Amino acid sequence: MQGSYQLCGPYYARATPGGAYYAATTTRQDPGRNMMLHILRDGARVPLDGATLSRWFPDDAPEVLAERLYRLQKLEFVEAQLTPQPPQDTRLEVLLPPWLSLLSESGRALLADDNGLCYANSGFAHETAEELSALGGDLIQLTHRHHRLLHNNLQLASQAWALTAPDGQAELSFHPILIGEQPFMLVIGGAPRLNSSALVDLIEALCRRYT
Repeated sequence: MQGSYQLCGPYYARATPGGAYYAATTTRQDPGRNMMLHILRDGARVPLDGATLSRWFPDDAPEVLAERLYRLQKLEFVEAQLTPQPPQDTRLEVLLPPWLSLLSESGRALLADDNGLCYANSGFAHETAEELSALGGDLIQLTHRHHRLLHNNLQLASQAWALTAPDGQAELSFHPILIGEQPFMLVIGGAPRLNSSALVDLIEALCRRYT
């Protein structure tokens, strides 16, 4: 590739937990986020070379794409791997609960959609999971209605909501996840553990289904 930045390899690109969170927790459209979504969907399975980048972004110059990828690496949003990730043959509904359990110190977490329906659950009693999913759906709508205040006026980077103990520790937290046009709410009981490869596994799987 010509220009200031060149691709080495070929390698397979995989999002870090920080990169997955960045890509899936904002509605803001920007070139870096768009590249991260492609990496989450396909990067760990296809060699990330000039041909792959050009196929993803046919209207962008090769040197621009290489620089964009370099900046994502500098932010530690992407890491290179020598071998591809093996495909998951198990149904997503079976894979999600173990991943969810790793995202909470207490092993309690669930994923709900914007209609308040429980998509997957780990650790919560069934009735509690149904009610928390309904609450998560309401919070998705609430965040959307007050987007201008929260993000334009207050310029808050996070979209997460939390119920906290007096010492400020989260007892229950709600983390919006946007995959394509499909919103989800990740509900975590106890202290979140989002700096986990389980978050990458979860968001990768959702990207492959919904984008």
